[in-house]
Amino acid sequence: MKLIGYTANILGWPILQLTIGFAVTHFPDRLFARDCWLTASRAWEDNGEFYAGRLAIRRWKHLLPDGSSWFGGFPKRKLISHHTGYLARFVTETRRSEIAHWCMLCCFPLFFPWNPTWACLVMGTYGLAANLPCIIVQRYNRLVLLRILTMRFEKKKIARHCGVHR
Repeated sequence: MKLIGYTANILGWPILQLTIGFAVTHFPDRLFARDCWLTASRAWEDNGEFYAGRLAIRRWKHLLPDGSSWFGGFPKRKLISHHTGYLARFVTETRRSEIAHWCMLCCFPLFFPWNPTWACLVMGTYGLAANLPCIIVQRYNRLVLLRILTMRFEKKKIARHCGVHR
């Protein structure tokens, strides 16, 4: 019985993460077009400044893998364009990725039935370590991109108000 439990522990996380990643990558874009209560920005995030200042995110975010590209999804490792449409799509994909990682993280109680308490703590710690950094990066990227898109929109609005056509 212990061998089955160990095998479930070792194979369980990769199977869950790959399955959820694949599924969410293929969900319709419209599901991620707007923020929901989970992905909405919070005042304490200060438009991404919390992550940049307190967590020094720019120093380590490049170390994380981009799993969406494994499934034919939208690559988010780096910006390849500064066009507004591309940035808007990138924002949508950060929501998709964040929700996928929240779903993955929420799977850790599935390991409880066959594990002792100490192993449940290990599984929970792994779930946090594997998903929380990815969630943080997606939130940070989205906040920065939304700030850029908002500034662009405001510039266009001001230009239209002043009679300047671009």
